[in-house]
Amino acid sequence: MSTTTVNKEITNLQGTWELSNGVHMPYFGLGVWKAEDGNEVINAVKWALAAGYRHIDTAKAYDNEEGVGKAIKESGISREDIFLTSKLWNSDQGYEATLEAFEKTLSRLDTDYLDLYLIHWPVEGKYKDSWRALEKLYKDGKIKAIGVSNFLEHHLKDLMQDAEIKPMVDQLEFHPWLVQKDLQNFCKENGIQYEAWSPLMQGKAFKNETLKQLGEKYGKSPAHIVLRWDLQNGVITIPKSTSKDHIESNAAIFDFELTEEDMQTINALDKHERIGPDPDNFDF
Repeated sequence: MSTTTVNKEITNLQGTWELSNGVHMPYFGLGVWKAEDGNEVINAVKWALAAGYRHIDTAKAYDNEEGVGKAIKESGISREDIFLTSKLWNSDQGYEATLEAFEKTLSRLDTDYLDLYLIHWPVEGKYKDSWRALEKLYKDGKIKAIGVSNFLEHHLKDLMQDAEIKPMVDQLEFHPWLVQKDLQNFCKENGIQYEAWSPLMQGKAFKNETLKQLGEKYGKSPAHIVLRWDLQNGVITIPKSTSKDHIESNAAIFDFELTEEDMQTINALDKHERIGPDPDNFDF
């Protein structure tokens, strides 16, 4: 049996892993997809920061960057202590358009830099020009790390043919039904940190019998099992929630460790099944 657990230290909610450029990225964070701008997202981010989270992930397409920025300002926590990610939307791709979109994102977030900026989807014919813009912003010191989202192996290979700088992160749909081990291995070989979106399969994890049984074994919820499995796979994870209880509960994954056998059991749930769009067939 091949081993699954990745040799990366997992300590606590504020623990970090080092990216290829030396930046330390918290391996657990809050995603705010579908969190409504205004009180809903402001409260979610403030609850997360109060609970000890230091990694917040948003995007232009989520239409809540202003609320995220406001929450960070109101939290009383220093901006330098928070790892903030946003993403470039498809209609903003291209070199000049990317530079302009980035400045608007900074303005909405009310910050003068990002910790991580990602190209949200691989828009054919545009993502290379967008990447050149990210490289410029990175060299100018406006972004601490740059990466991509929803890029499959062939997208990454194509991008890296002409790139000066390799992506430091690839944020992908990742959960027990979509493991994409070959893509994980490719990212690892190229120093690209794998990051999960939709780790809880938009709630479907709670209904899976295998995950329920493992939850009973460890005295945890199926969500805890999946989120711990993410980390033990070496995958950064950002579960989305706007519930104070869920935000606090999701972080209760640092007091147990899945056995190698249980890691393999979860891996075996893989059915190459997506919940979100296929990056090769997404209607851009």
